[in-house]
Amino acid sequence: MGRSDCMILRMSALFAALFLLVTPVWAQSGDDSCDRSRWYCVDGLNTGLAESAGQLERETPRATLEALLHLARKDNWTAAAHLLDLTDLSEADQLRQGAELARQLDVVISRKAVIDWDRVPDRPDAIDERASTDRALAGEPRKSLLLWTIDLDGRPAAVRLSRVKPGDAPAVWLFSRQTVENIPALHARYGPGEFEEMLPDVLKKDAGFGFMWWELLGLPLLLIAAISMGRLTWRILSWVANRVERALVKDVVKSIRGPAATATATSVALLVGSSLFVFSGQISTILTPIAWLGLLASGLWLTVNGVEVVLDRLTNFEETDLTQRQEVHKRTMATRIAAARRAFVVAVTLVGGGIFLSQTNIFQNLGLTMLGTAGALTLVLGFAARRVLGNIMASLQIALNQSAKIGDRIVYNDYLCHVERINFTYVQLRDWDGTRLIVPVEEFVSTPFENWTMKEPAMLRIIKIKCAHDADVDKLRDAFDEIVQELDKDELGDLDNMKVRVADQDVFGKDVWFALPCADPNTSWDVACKAREKIMAAGARIAEEDGIEIFPEARPAEAA
Repeated sequence: MGRSDCMILRMSALFAALFLLVTPVWAQSGDDSCDRSRWYCVDGLNTGLAESAGQLERETPRATLEALLHLARKDNWTAAAHLLDLTDLSEADQLRQGAELARQLDVVISRKAVIDWDRVPDRPDAIDERASTDRALAGEPRKSLLLWTIDLDGRPAAVRLSRVKPGDAPAVWLFSRQTVENIPALHARYGPGEFEEMLPDVLKKDAGFGFMWWELLGLPLLLIAAISMGRLTWRILSWVANRVERALVKDVVKSIRGPAATATATSVALLVGSSLFVFSGQISTILTPIAWLGLLASGLWLTVNGVEVVLDRLTNFEETDLTQRQEVHKRTMATRIAAARRAFVVAVTLVGGGIFLSQTNIFQNLGLTMLGTAGALTLVLGFAARRVLGNIMASLQIALNQSAKIGDRIVYNDYLCHVERINFTYVQLRDWDGTRLIVPVEEFVSTPFENWTMKEPAMLRIIKIKCAHDADVDKLRDAFDEIVQELDKDELGDLDNMKVRVADQDVFGKDVWFALPCADPNTSWDVACKAREKIMAAGARIAEEDGIEIFPEARPAEAA
């Protein structure tokens, strides 16, 4: 064998090796030519259906939806069946059930879904051109698109479009296999009920904007019926409350009137709107969550009222004068109970709101539009409710730091009053003359005030009297000792703290301060007024007996 023959053999072996390596690659690429990351690959698509008379536009998600609406107006359900992925059905079932499934799907979508057309892409690859760059699928092609979520026997049933590629044919957008599987159950749950089927055909016609005539007429009647049933429940319970004799039963019945009326009204709306009649998606999307929110709110309201009744019966301070110095413990208890009530209401509201949001799918469906602006909405709501939230937190702050308790005697902005109530958003103060002063809680805690009852009730009341320069202070001191002996001993404090001092002087005379110890700040003002009256009388008597001036005489111009 020559040298050239050896070279030929070597080249043949090399080509053979390359052929063995390349052949599997060719085979693999030929067997899996479908790009499964861009669409769902199937061998055949709806082979059991008859050929459509016209060409259907199914290249984009929006085109598929528009085709369904167009064919639904013409009642051409045979052609509309080509918009469904019927792969899970046999060819015989596709031909027999396809048109009916398309009709049922149109009914379900029109009654339970609100399609946001601005969010439905009009591109074959379904790229969301409006998505922000921080989203995971921003700029990425999609092969599945969620249109809406519908509750089905306690589980969410998705209405989806899928991009399907049958063999070598172009990829098209169809309602997914999972959606097709759920169509019969969704139609049985949300399709026309027996009462609706009995309505005249004229009321079932389209009235515009996706509503039927019976909806435009029935919704106001439903609201009127729900409100009427709520009012009737309120009146019945009021009648019962007025005829029972036991105070506890009367309070319980009165406390359940509001929750029962709310629950009755929302139950009627929910029962009629979801069982007897099934409204369109534009109505049910709003009506159903509001009805469930009403039921939840009535239950929470009933819980709060029940706790209120129990606390009122256990801690009844209506007949107790909390301003008395011996009621320190009850003042503290009343303040803590009021704070516990407010904290309980806040907790119930937060828990109820969490339950409502977790049990309803409104934000799953409307989340694309609502939660997209959640930041701005939160800022707006927070700015609008900042004062209310601030007052609620301030009321809890008062209860925690005990700066003012119910029944405390305080001086607020030169008003001598006692704390009567500490509510969510305001503090109710009772002035010495019986008038009420309403102060926002946030303003109350941020304004300095004197608390005469804090720590110890005993206090010194200073009676300031202007006397002449020649006034005999020793005789005034003796007179003050006698006056104090005449006052009620129960209203006086430690008499060792009693003092008479010359505190200041000017061209008109000298300022004499009489320190009067008082046991109770709630009665100290009256005691000081009595003592001042007796001091003035004693000074006039001393001036007459000794022939000296006790009180200076000044012309009005000089006094001014």
